[in-house]
Amino acid sequence: AALQKLRGTSDLSAELEEMLAEQAAVRGQRAKNPWELFQNPALRWQLVSIVVLSSAMQLCGNDSMYFYAAYVFQEAGIPQDKIPYVVIGTGSCELITSVTCNMIIDYAGRRPLLLGGYIFMAGWAIVFMVALSQQTQISWMPYLSMACIFAYILSFGIGPAGVTGVLPTEVFDQMSRPAAYMICGSLLWFNLFLVGTAFPFIVKSLAHFCYIPFLVVCVCTALYVWFFLPETKGKSFLEISEEFRKRNFKTKTRAGFYKGPEEIKTTTL
Repeated sequence: AALQKLRGTSDLSAELEEMLAEQAAVRGQRAKNPWELFQNPALRWQLVSIVVLSSAMQLCGNDSMYFYAAYVFQEAGIPQDKIPYVVIGTGSCELITSVTCNMIIDYAGRRPLLLGGYIFMAGWAIVFMVALSQQTQISWMPYLSMACIFAYILSFGIGPAGVTGVLPTEVFDQMSRPAAYMICGSLLWFNLFLVGTAFPFIVKSLAHFCYIPFLVVCVCTALYVWFFLPETKGKSFLEISEEFRKRNFKTKTRAGFYKGPEEIKTTTL
């Protein structure tokens, strides 16, 4: 009854069937702790995926955009007493796009949103660095810098911000999800601390080209998503697990079927 109220429909047969199938698959198991996830070869690529994407959430430089926001808005001619409100506006844009992402994620898919987000962020990082370097030479460059700040934050909100938090639920079973979310949360806070501590030194060393490290992170994350992260849209947990199993145990039979470690022991290859 609660699920019907949440979904707004009485036809829940497909969802209930999937939940029962997942329940049967983990019957007799106990909840895993984070260290057990690192030791389990059957969860290798699932774990790598959430480590990469959770780390990229902070290392992509989105929060660092707020470091430059007040300076850029001041150079664009916005009155000093109005700048805090404009900065709040940039945060509101991130919130709105994150909500929008959760509304369209089941239509667009996870991979396209992640890929598009990081690719656009990489492009805007290049434009932003060029605009910063020309800020004092060309009169309209502050406006381009301001546009880059909004575009960078919007690209982050519509892709990585909305999708990354969903993935642990889709790629880990019921016994592993709490530990997976502990790992994600720890990485988010650790990398936020790392970026907050290191960014002033990066600015001092690279000046207007301080976004080069973030550009590298965005490009590398987009490549990882393109080559290694399967699409989870419209798939059951068991279907997603099968795709990861093929990556975790790359052993093929002559007939072309992938075998897990238990099957390999009893099957002639």
